[in-house]
Amino acid sequence: MIGRFLAVFEPFILMLLGTVVLASLLPARGEIATIVGYAADIGIVLLFFLHGAKLSREAIWAGLRNWKLHLAVLAVTFIAFPLFGLGLTALPFVTGPLAAGLLFLTLLPSTVQSSIAFTAIARGNVAAAVCSASFSNLLGILVTPALVALLMNTSGSGGISIESIEAIVLQLLVPFVAGHLLRPWIGAWVTRNKSLLTVVDRGSILLVVYSAFGAAVVEGLWTKLSIGDLILIGLLCAALLAFVLGLTFAVARLMKLPREDAIVLQFCGSKKSLASGVPMAGVLFPPAQVGVILLPLMLFHQLQLIACAVIARRYAESAPRDIASD
Repeated sequence: MIGRFLAVFEPFILMLLGTVVLASLLPARGEIATIVGYAADIGIVLLFFLHGAKLSREAIWAGLRNWKLHLAVLAVTFIAFPLFGLGLTALPFVTGPLAAGLLFLTLLPSTVQSSIAFTAIARGNVAAAVCSASFSNLLGILVTPALVALLMNTSGSGGISIESIEAIVLQLLVPFVAGHLLRPWIGAWVTRNKSLLTVVDRGSILLVVYSAFGAAVVEGLWTKLSIGDLILIGLLCAALLAFVLGLTFAVARLMKLPREDAIVLQFCGSKKSLASGVPMAGVLFPPAQVGVILLPLMLFHQLQLIACAVIARRYAESAPRDIASD
């Protein structure tokens, strides 16, 4: 099962790397760059519209009943992660756009698809995972930009302008709310056509990545970064992931959560969303900076898939017989 799950993600990871290579060799320039930018914006709007239509109100109400678990997930996602991010960016050898990228990574909401999939593999509380991941993404539309304004301003790494706030509202929040309000009429169609959401999800990410990295390459991205910088980012992302995985395990023990809920806290609390992070970065930061800022997120995304696949398999192997046989 693990192999089949990772096989789904492997082509996308390869496409993501291929997009970076393409943007490095053939970055969009002039009018073509403008057209690619507009296409990426359209993809982002459609992506959040479909995610809004996908979120059921039943899941929202069901989630309210397990509020302690969901508060723990949100606390790790939006409090513990940012605090650790501030600690990393305070290191003397972590500076400039790379520091901004690491900090931005820690401010993002959790993933949805992979959090739920890994919870299912580990025989955890899938319903609670759906609620926690959905709440995290819903709140992230508002909380992440607020944290960027608060923390990245004070660290000198960036900030939010009036134009950014307008873009967030128009490109992210309005489509999401519109999709959710139209769910009674289009929700069933969206559910039946999950492949469409996958295409829009991945397609919009690839468009934004190509646009962002292309703009960064034009500004001299690969003359400013060294192999040492990439290795450093990878090591810091690995340290960040290890810290949060350990933290979620310890918090679950302290809260004396049932095994199924502890799994939800670990998988939903330790993840950061590439699907949300890429469009948000495109809205919040200048085009020339987006490519560098997204590097830590892209590395962290792959590391979390590998680590959580191993952990989910171990949970599944150690599951009680009555659970494992479900």
